[in-house]
Amino acid sequence: MLQRYLRVLTAALLLILTGLSLPARADDQAVSPRIQEEIWALPLALPMLAYVVRPVGDGPFPLAIMNHGVSLKPQDRSFFPLVEFRDAAMWFARRGYFVVAPVGSGYGAAAIDIPERGLYGPFFSKVGKCTNPNFRDPGLAVAQVDLWIIDYMAAEKRIVPTDVIVIGQSAGGWASIALSSLNPPPVKAIITFEAGRGGRVDGKPNNNCAPDKLVEATGEFGRTSRVPMLWIYTENDTFFGPALSKRMHQAFTAAGGSAEYHLLPPFGSDGHFLIGSPDSIPIWSPLVSRFLDKYR
Repeated sequence: MLQRYLRVLTAALLLILTGLSLPARADDQAVSPRIQEEIWALPLALPMLAYVVRPVGDGPFPLAIMNHGVSLKPQDRSFFPLVEFRDAAMWFARRGYFVVAPVGSGYGAAAIDIPERGLYGPFFSKVGKCTNPNFRDPGLAVAQVDLWIIDYMAAEKRIVPTDVIVIGQSAGGWASIALSSLNPPPVKAIITFEAGRGGRVDGKPNNNCAPDKLVEATGEFGRTSRVPMLWIYTENDTFFGPALSKRMHQAFTAAGGSAEYHLLPPFGSDGHFLIGSPDSIPIWSPLVSRFLDKYR
């Protein structure tokens, strides 16, 4: 019954939004008139919405999954934007990718969490107390969502099931690193922007929850990870600064993981949000293009 309901809901959303979701700006149409934007309801084991931007046509197309960051405050998650990095997603779609950017569990209305009234939001990205944080499991939980999306899109015959890339920012990048440790056969390459967990405790810049444990968990993922990765950070990231991101990369590769590391110059007031700005595309796109060309 649930599956049937979700399929009906998905069809209704597509009928409504397809007419509204052609390339949204005139300059987009001039560059690439053959991509379109949609909102999908994904009937996964844990149903969720997703922003989709894709080439026009039936495909199948290579798949790109984009994992967004995390807010630990329920109020912030209730107002979380449906599309966090639209311009970046369209850049990948113009390269021929069917881009799916899921809205994580525990966002929007699902962010309501009032235990005393028996209301619990399905948010599975908490890392616990800083005295003993669990960075590993929340990353793997979001990685599982990526696996569900790959299976669903392959079953719908919309994608080339052996041609998948994953992109993630911040906590979404951390989930992408976690995914790499599972080595799913469809995933050819993974790209992360400012990846990590536990940044800016109490809102203070460069105040990580437990940097040593974050580095340790990164090394644990590296022990089994064999998916080619591209890690991008900026010098003025106030969540995961250069010293910490370099330690993470060293731990990951020393354990056996394969990751190309790039530290970009400062961007804006906080480089942590690099991928969310359309102005950053000329900065990171040459790196990403060269990286992806190795695996196409």
